[in-house]
Amino acid sequence: MSRALLKFSRVSPTKARLIAKQVQGMNAELAMASLEFTPNKAAKIISKVIASAVANGDYEPQEVTITSCRVDKAAVMKRWRPRARGTATRVIKPTSHILVEVNEVNSGKEA
Repeated sequence: MSRALLKFSRVSPTKARLIAKQVQGMNAELAMASLEFTPNKAAKIISKVIASAVANGDYEPQEVTITSCRVDKAAVMKRWRPRARGTATRVIKPTSHILVEVNEVNSGKEA
């Protein structure tokens, strides 16, 4: 089993969790291929984290499955935007931690 962790990614955890649920339990090669054509910022980021997790374990993408794809809330950047009559409103820019774990597929061979 190998894993990869991307910290403080500038994507909303709520939006990234939608992509993470789709990918969980899939073959790594199939997951990266499907994420390539998903029109979402989080899809490109999660695809890179999957590729990193596969490379960390010295595996080929065909021989591993994604056992866990977790998106946690990270620090929130707080900014201000000027508004009418000299007031200001808060702009919240969320970040997230993305953790991907991959595990080798059992090919039916018993040692």
